[in-house]
Amino acid sequence: MNIRIAIAGIARACVILAIPLTLAACATRTPLLPDDYAGPTAVLKDSADMLSMSKAYMYYAANINAIEVDNVRFATRRASEGRGALMLLQKVERRIPATPVKVQVVARTAYAMPIMAMTGTVYQVKGEIDFTPERGKSYVVRGKLGPNYSAVWIEEEASSTLVGQKIEINGSAELGFFDK
Repeated sequence: MNIRIAIAGIARACVILAIPLTLAACATRTPLLPDDYAGPTAVLKDSADMLSMSKAYMYYAANINAIEVDNVRFATRRASEGRGALMLLQKVERRIPATPVKVQVVARTAYAMPIMAMTGTVYQVKGEIDFTPERGKSYVVRGKLGPNYSAVWIEEEASSTLVGQKIEINGSAELGFFDK
């Protein structure tokens, strides 16, 4: 009888914890620009190098002017849920104001399943880049990840011209087990 009471108590506790966690998961991001924004804009795109059906190097904007933005890492994670080791790489771009901006950029190894990241090698480099986008132009977050050198930067898409500074790590950018 005591076992039944204990199991019922655990079940109630799980339900009580599940409700706020479910509601928190429904939180939406603040839009970078309102839908009715009429000022000058540019476009900032994320990019990725697909290494296999379950692994990619992703280069993305994590936040712009301290506002978190959707990016290729999280869009791909959402699209790939429930598909096992198959990663469905997503393209992500967003309008940004054609005014001075501060962009947190990240280059990171991503896997289709979290367990693959725990057992595999994950490289990451991140930093902030200040630049002023030009009206009507497109920019892309690019990068390079490897055992001896990793970098992330933003370039103007049409000319491949670097804008702002390049964030670099000479040496290993491999994350430790608990950082993945």
